Amino acid sequence: MGREAIELLACKSGGVYVDGTLGGGGHARMILDAASPDGRLIGIDRDDDALKAAAGNLEAYGNRVTLVKENFRNIRRVLSGLGISGVDGIVLDLGVSSYQFESPERGFSFRFEARLDMRMDRARGETAYDLVNTRGEDELTGIFRDYGEEREARRIARAIVRARETKPIETTGDLVNLILFTIPKRFQAKGIHPATRVFQALRIAVNDELGSLGQGLAEGFEALNKNGRMAVISFHSLEDRIVKNAFRELSTGCVCPPRMPVCVCGRTPKAKLVTRKAIKPSDAEVNENPRARSAKLRAIEKF
Repeated sequence: MGREAIELLACKSGGVYVDGTLGGGGHARMILDAASPDGRLIGIDRDDDALKAAAGNLEAYGNRVTLVKENFRNIRRVLSGLGISGVDGIVLDLGVSSYQFESPERGFSFRFEARLDMRMDRARGETAYDLVNTRGEDELTGIFRDYGEEREARRIARAIVRARETKPIETTGDLVNLILFTIPKRFQAKGIHPATRVFQALRIAVNDELGSLGQGLAEGFEALNKNGRMAVISFHSLEDRIVKNAFRELSTGCVCPPRMPVCVCGRTPKAKLVTRKAIKPSDAEVNENPRARSAKLRAIEKF
């Protein structure tokens, strides 16, 4: 839903925009085209490979583009370092990029045999291998339950702890085989691979995705100019809930009880919802890109 997200930003010539999840630069290119001839784009990503790919894809736009290696949760620091006091729009396309997902050596997908990694920034932080082979049963259970909404979280965590007493769980294949062996077919959800939720949970934990999202939304909103917009595409209920609640909080005014004759809380909304309900992908887009089926798009405009 990249095109819909960029349309919601209402880009204009001379504006300054941020793509906080740059990837290969697809959304960035649409922003630059929509904000031509002199709109500026700040592209942020913590993946060196993504930045390299985007640099090549956006080369034709010259000095209208500035790329920064950073987590979008630190957007205020990025903008301050560039001498930018405010921006006119921000787009976030959450989760793992198609490039990362399709790169076998990154260990994001159980479709490929690879060492468990899952770091978006391969220069720092713990890997999925580290989590799986060092965390206790209770902590692993919490990760699988809270970040993957996995019903068999305890059973899988216990199996992992037992298995690694013999040898480390090193690869995506090792983990998938353990999950398949651990969860009886009668308990496996229909239409979804038994390892899907565990892999999602590990990826979220490794990259602190939910923490990054919460901070990124707050810092991003503060960085918006008046009438600036933020558009966010999420891919699972945990992300969407954070975005929905944050936008609702920002757009809510008086919270006094209905029985109060006049407002005494003094609260005023800081923004308005551009999307009252989440926008979902069309059937045509889902047919073209099955990964888009769970996407939800929300947008907000700052007062």
